[in-house]
Amino acid sequence: MTLYLVTGGAGFIGREVCRELVSQGHQVRVLDSLIDQVHGADQPVDMQGVELRRGDVRDPAAVDSALEGVEGVVHLAAEVGVGQSMYEIERYVSTNDVGTAVLLQAMIDRPVRRIVVASSMSVYGEGRYRTPDGRAVDDARRSPQQIAEGRWGLTTPQGEALTPVATDESKPVDLASIYALTKYFQEQAVLIFGRAYRREAVALRLFNVFGPGQALSNPYTGVLANFSSRVAAGQSPTIFEDGEQRRDFVHVRDVARAFRLALETPQLQDTTINIGSGQAYTITQVARMVARAMDRDLEPEIMHKARIGDIRNCFADIGRARSLLGFEPREALQDSLRELADWVAAQKVVDRNAEMRRQLEMRGLVA
Repeated sequence: MTLYLVTGGAGFIGREVCRELVSQGHQVRVLDSLIDQVHGADQPVDMQGVELRRGDVRDPAAVDSALEGVEGVVHLAAEVGVGQSMYEIERYVSTNDVGTAVLLQAMIDRPVRRIVVASSMSVYGEGRYRTPDGRAVDDARRSPQQIAEGRWGLTTPQGEALTPVATDESKPVDLASIYALTKYFQEQAVLIFGRAYRREAVALRLFNVFGPGQALSNPYTGVLANFSSRVAAGQSPTIFEDGEQRRDFVHVRDVARAFRLALETPQLQDTTINIGSGQAYTITQVARMVARAMDRDLEPEIMHKARIGDIRNCFADIGRARSLLGFEPREALQDSLRELADWVAAQKVVDRNAEMRRQLEMRGLVA
């Protein structure tokens, strides 16, 4: 029976990864700091069949102890959220980058065979585009002036509209936020470590993960959780820009299965793999789908303002996940929102969207 360590394993994705591993007969140990923003103050953490240790991934003693007897590691411990990363810079760099460094240093003297780290689609910046005549564009960006003028779409230097297409792992990274920078550090540090110490190292670039169990009172945890908390409070979902930006939403159970496959698949090493649904949705579509699933007649509030650090379009090409992991998404967004709505209805939700907007606006991070 294999023992795996899951850092950040008491979080939204971590709990599902633990359930998936336990269901397949593995032993699981969790190291998690249980911070209030994610878990709530004084909220019980139910981790059946899992050894839960409360500790910070930046604490060398806690990490070294947690690695005892471990064959593989899933490294999920991280601060999450593009917007908050732009003004809580030290917190994000400390947790994500220093925490990863502490973990890897502790692994030097431990016989850990494989480590799988959670990276993020945010490392791509803008996704891949094509010009009207079919040429691929991997370096599309919007200028501050373009954003200030509300010209949301991407264009060529000649002003021709670019069409977003699925992004695969060969697209060069383009780091547009502190969060993206820290996630790229995490994935690259793990891959460099794997090459240097002949360990099997894999980075899963996660797209927008959704499902029951998200921290609904944390406005930085993800767009679906944000929309759900707004609608549950009887408020319209708020959307930056014009709402036509496109994203890929992947169910947390599909993500958990991807992590298990990344741990179990033989001869898998030194690679990055997109984990998404392979489908693109506009943010306005998603907001309306959430409201319908929750039986609320609420239209989204389109702000026509941009959040600094956000990108326009990015959705996944999951060909590598299919070929290397045998991964296939099973739970499409449109078929899963009723389950999410039922779960939200049973929760105590505190809508902190207004506070998030205030924090961003007072720092000039909304254009």
